[in-house]
Amino acid sequence: MSYQDNTYIIPEGLWFKGILSDIKKSSRSLQPIFEAFTNSLEAIKIREEVESEDYKGEIYIRINAANTTDEDSTEFRSLTISDNGIGFNEKEFKRFNTYKDYTKGFKNLGSGRIQFVHYFGSSTFRSIFKENEQYYEREFIVSKTDRFIEQNAIVLHVKCCKSENDAIGTEVTFDGLLETNSNIYNTLNDIELKKALIERYIHYFCHNSSKLPKISIAFYVQGSLKHESTISENDFPKIDKTEPIELPYSQISSDGKAISKLDEKETFVLESFKVDSQFLKSNDLKLVSKGEVVEDSEIKLQNISATDNIEGHKYLFLLSGNYIDQRDTNIRGELNIKSKESLSNPDLFSNKEIYIEDIQEEVNQTINRLYPEIEKKQKEHTEELEKLKSMFCLDDATANEITISVNDNENKILEKFYEVEAKKRAKVDASIKKSFDRLDKLDTRAETYADDLKAEAMKLAKQIPLQNKNALTHYVARRKLVLELLKKILDRELEIQQSNERNFDEALLHNLLFQQGSGNSEDSDLWILNEDFIYFRGMSESRLCDIKINGQKLFKSEFEDEEERYLKSLGENRLKKRPDILLFPEEGKCIIIEFKSLDVNVSEHLTQIDMYSSLIRNYTEDDFQLTTFYGYLIGEGIEPRDVLGRVGRYEHSYHFDYLFRPSEPVKGFDGRQDGSIYTEVISYRTLLERSKKRNEIYLEKLKQNCN
Repeated sequence: MSYQDNTYIIPEGLWFKGILSDIKKSSRSLQPIFEAFTNSLEAIKIREEVESEDYKGEIYIRINAANTTDEDSTEFRSLTISDNGIGFNEKEFKRFNTYKDYTKGFKNLGSGRIQFVHYFGSSTFRSIFKENEQYYEREFIVSKTDRFIEQNAIVLHVKCCKSENDAIGTEVTFDGLLETNSNIYNTLNDIELKKALIERYIHYFCHNSSKLPKISIAFYVQGSLKHESTISENDFPKIDKTEPIELPYSQISSDGKAISKLDEKETFVLESFKVDSQFLKSNDLKLVSKGEVVEDSEIKLQNISATDNIEGHKYLFLLSGNYIDQRDTNIRGELNIKSKESLSNPDLFSNKEIYIEDIQEEVNQTINRLYPEIEKKQKEHTEELEKLKSMFCLDDATANEITISVNDNENKILEKFYEVEAKKRAKVDASIKKSFDRLDKLDTRAETYADDLKAEAMKLAKQIPLQNKNALTHYVARRKLVLELLKKILDRELEIQQSNERNFDEALLHNLLFQQGSGNSEDSDLWILNEDFIYFRGMSESRLCDIKINGQKLFKSEFEDEEERYLKSLGENRLKKRPDILLFPEEGKCIIIEFKSLDVNVSEHLTQIDMYSSLIRNYTEDDFQLTTFYGYLIGEGIEPRDVLGRVGRYEHSYHFDYLFRPSEPVKGFDGRQDGSIYTEVISYRTLLERSKKRNEIYLEKLKQNCN
């Protein structure tokens, strides 16, 4: 053997400090694992070419983790990839040690091992190979630690000796994780790695399904096998359609001002997968280089959004071709395909190119032709954009100046519009008084209330001058209308309040803030009470016994005899009580909100929220364990001396005029620990003033446009 034991492999004419600086660490944390997996596939392919038909390739991956103080998490220790490929014989080991070796036949650049040293302190290889009818065992270590770099080497050849072991193959173990963000590795198990491999190698797997190696992944914790997965033909979808695409080369003109198409063309292959939506998380278009999916390419799927579901299917499109392979770089999967945007500083002596924009346009047109249902979905996106333009009075001229993707959500589309409009500084006369006058006609109890309010808000938004739209978005206009409506209810100015003897005040106020019977706090106007409340899970006017959190009932379905007796004592059924609003901001916490009519003396209901908190503390499922409560008793009939006379622990806040009780125990029964509750007694008008203060800057701009 030509390599001596315990010697560093020092290449001629190379300086590894410079190479490690030149070849950057991949942004993909699992890149070294992918590099090693690819090496195993290639080693198996080489052995297949010289072995009998009985040979079957195998790859075994072992993830080793350790327990942590958190019983639900583990810490990465090492990862081993074993294969029964050709092994590191003299020829293959020489290739491994030759920087940018192009002779392997797999379009490799020979720089993958650099990612090993970027991510791990050491990568130890043990290999059995056959040479001249004799079996040998080779061991070497790859690292960039000081003792290696001082020798201008990253490989230490430990030994190569004759062996009685005829189990040809290679085992590489990655130790000493250098990754600063180790969350990806600390959460890595057999299931997650299987997903990552299928996503990365789906093109290779599909094209080699009939001769796929046996691939196993095992997850060990503290040396004990926790779970094992395999990758087989059944784990990845079948190719639905294959379509060749020809694209011409382009070249920039001699004056650098134009791009001309050439007669010479390259052929690409578009392969599509039509998959049940539960098995594919998003629609996507990816480039494939050397059989591996490129994660971060500039090509975009323009026809459908990532989340679109068409008749229960999602779509994956893979584009491959020699042109893409040839544009791969030293960091496998990072491509050098030029964009027309780069022509702002053109290289007049550059070679002919196929630009990413031309590839993207032709591929998306081909997708529409292959799948009419996708073309239909694209038209639906266009119609939705037209509705958005109509709602916010966005002009076509602005739309023509921006690029809108089907993946852009409403916020992103509006952001693009407003950026262009801000540059135009357009001035438009506006008047919003009529929108406020029409508030008198609204009734929050009506089934059409939400649509009516939305229509008024849309009219108002259209009237706001364009130069203010960056600051005064549509939802701010809606909030102004809601606050005006709240004031009218408090002043009893609505027609429904004048035309009926029955007092609807509490129902009107309740529905304005959070529609009765609703379970969607995001669509509520609880921001009037607290901006955060619209983001919490919650329900309005639901019986305690019917409340569910994440599909699980909050209250127990079976009770001890004493619990059952109490809940139905004195002729009551306490679990059929209906709190006005319950919110659950996070584990262990509950917000209780009660509304009172405008003419009710609120002090007569001070213990109502306490009772609800007691029921929730003591009779809910053990999984929830709600211990911290926040209560809000809201009304207009608040006499501070009445409140303090009934419950002396309340205090008066002189800023914004409300009363609060900092903390009160919520007694736990039958072995449950005590909880605590913070409570406020606050008027609707105080809430109105709070909301006005929070929106003061925006509302001043609205007022300026009303004058």
